[in-house]
Amino acid sequence: MDSKEIYQNNPLQGVKLETILNELVDHFGWEIMHAYLQINCFKKNPSIASSLKFLRKTEWAKEKIESFYMYKLLGYPKADDEQFQLPPRDRIVPSHHKARGPANLSLDEAQKLQEKKTKAARRFNSTPDNPWGQ
Repeated sequence: MDSKEIYQNNPLQGVKLETILNELVDHFGWEIMHAYLQINCFKKNPSIASSLKFLRKTEWAKEKIESFYMYKLLGYPKADDEQFQLPPRDRIVPSHHKARGPANLSLDEAQKLQEKKTKAARRFNSTPDNPWGQ
């Protein structure tokens, strides 16, 4: 995979993190972003400047924001298993995949998603001696 192919087929190439964050906040708002991403800088006294400072220092959070931007705001189809292993800026979006536009997100849906993730984590962490995963 050459860098020209990545550049041409990745909507994140050439887009600054600040631009991504501004677009997400303008469209979804801080509350929805915190509800879906569970990143604390979006909950307690959120601002673009403080969030950028955190995201630039924390690679996992930056990648989470970039994925959210690609898949929830722009509406690209989810990456295949091989591409999903790469950071969002290194993923190649197939040329036949087109952006569908922003997803409709709600706080109720976010809460249900978090409950589902919690249950799955408990099942994953459970053992015969500790069936509740606590």
